[in-house]
Amino acid sequence: MELLKEFRNPTHARTLLEELHRITTRPWVIMEICGGQTHAIMQSGIDQLLPPQIELVHGPGCPVCVTPLELIDKALAIASMPDVIFTSFGDMLRVPGSHGDLFSVRAAGADVRTVYTPLDAVKIARENPDKEVVFFAIGFETTAPVNLMSLKQAINLGLTNYSLLVSQSLVPPAMHAILSSPQNRVQAFLSAGHVNTIMGMWEYPPIAQQYHIPIVVTGFEPVDLLNGILQTVRQLEAGRYEVENAYSRVVTHEGNQPAQQMIEEMYEVHDRQWRGIGMIPQSGWRLRQAYAQYDAEKRFSLAHIVTQESDICIAGQILQGLKKPHQCPAFGKECTPRNPLGATMVSSEGACAAYYNFARSREG
Repeated sequence: MELLKEFRNPTHARTLLEELHRITTRPWVIMEICGGQTHAIMQSGIDQLLPPQIELVHGPGCPVCVTPLELIDKALAIASMPDVIFTSFGDMLRVPGSHGDLFSVRAAGADVRTVYTPLDAVKIARENPDKEVVFFAIGFETTAPVNLMSLKQAINLGLTNYSLLVSQSLVPPAMHAILSSPQNRVQAFLSAGHVNTIMGMWEYPPIAQQYHIPIVVTGFEPVDLLNGILQTVRQLEAGRYEVENAYSRVVTHEGNQPAQQMIEEMYEVHDRQWRGIGMIPQSGWRLRQAYAQYDAEKRFSLAHIVTQESDICIAGQILQGLKKPHQCPAFGKECTPRNPLGATMVSSEGACAAYYNFARSREG
């Protein structure tokens, strides 16, 4: 807690803000990739304290928000099957599919359980050998190691009734997709420190050089975020485009190499749909063929899935930094956390939920 106090120190935060106001001379658009960063920025009021020339836009780094609608519908179908125990983190239960969510499936009698770690799902599989136990393995690079560790544990225990419904996304391909879009407004990225804790920083210099943009790795406390923004603006004002580490107490250049080795062993890269955005080449992981028997998509026979997205939800534009949540005509009206039209309103990391919870109903 003493360490956290240092990174929540209001005096230090004011010093960083004063420096930002002093050096900022031009308009800049900076994207924080991670939904956790978005919520931290809103909660601490950073967005309202920055120089008016700095605009923060909110990226696709919310794993719940970008989980493909088709995969949500597959989760609903699997969870509804007899003799299945479907396990998931809690924030997935209210994500709307084409017709309902996991909460509504559970209300109809399905055995859907919230877990706090995938290792809990392995325990459930061990205690229920007559049931098929499925864990909804969502997330970015951050969650991949623990999701795979659960599968390794199940294999070591000789469990044949455990499988993963995999929805793992990769950050660098999403950055490429945003920056190469003709509509792109992003001039710099704040990279998510927890992703870089696993994967390091070695993937980012080619992106910075190709698109001539600064990328600064930062954490989630107010001082972390302000320091990351300050380093970003210094680069922008000087015309530099480098990768910098503003979270060095946690992130190294090479990252967690044992975790990367396990990912390489068990996952393979593939083209992936992102909800609201579309197909991003080579932007996801799936289980390798050697582990196909533990892949829930292959284990369960599913009828053809027909998806149906809300026709008024603009989550895709929000996730690409093209629009803000309050610019959606349904924001706070048809779409609220109690009645979400899209995943960006229901997720604990969603930008729409952040704007709703912290009363950002207009610019400034």
